[in-house]
Amino acid sequence: MSRINSIKDNKGKICFIITAVILAICIIAVAIYLPITYAESDDAVMTIRSGASGTIVKDIQKKLNEKGYSVGTVDGIFGSKTVSAVKKFQSDNGLTSDGIVGSRTAEKLGVDISGGSSGNSNYTGSDVYLLAKCIHAEARGEPYIGQVAVGSVVLNRVASSKFPNSISGVIYQPWAFTAVHDGQMNLEPNEEAKRAARDAMNGWDPSNGCIYYFNPATATSDWIWSRQVQLTIGRHKFAI
Repeated sequence: MSRINSIKDNKGKICFIITAVILAICIIAVAIYLPITYAESDDAVMTIRSGASGTIVKDIQKKLNEKGYSVGTVDGIFGSKTVSAVKKFQSDNGLTSDGIVGSRTAEKLGVDISGGSSGNSNYTGSDVYLLAKCIHAEARGEPYIGQVAVGSVVLNRVASSKFPNSISGVIYQPWAFTAVHDGQMNLEPNEEAKRAARDAMNGWDPSNGCIYYFNPATATSDWIWSRQVQLTIGRHKFAI
């Protein structure tokens, strides 16, 4: 009986070895033949995407044109032609073809996107942090694009003559944001809110220029309902 068990044990060991060898061969084959792609939009420190504008976008467009990925006129506006050119460039260079210029795409292009904003280069690290706190307080739990849109509303107010001309002035304008008065502005912003703040400062404006937003389920002001609503993102309506 012990001899039979020994034979069974040996067969089991041989089967295990064969299985391990086959698995190793499969892993090596995948590593050799499967194209390597890198998802960059989720973890990039800064991203430039559709809707952005400014000098950084011009630099991206120039590099794309130089490399044969035509965007047409270099106008500093990240429109559909630029998105298509970026996607083709990414596809040809083993990057995730999402049309978003993050750190890896920028490095391949030879463009530096780390040193400033395509929207306003005068913003400081403190501004980014304060905007991130506002986004986190006002829009956590909203879709990412909705968080960027909330940040964009703040920046659109800064650019408007109707509001204070600084991020802190806009955020702390009396009764401008509920989160300031109920204490939620004191919460520490998460990484998503910080990234949304940077994307908004880089010129991405999903609100399309809106200067107001509100949640219709909780809004109590009759005046805010009189604003002209342009679009809805998540639970927020964005208006002018």
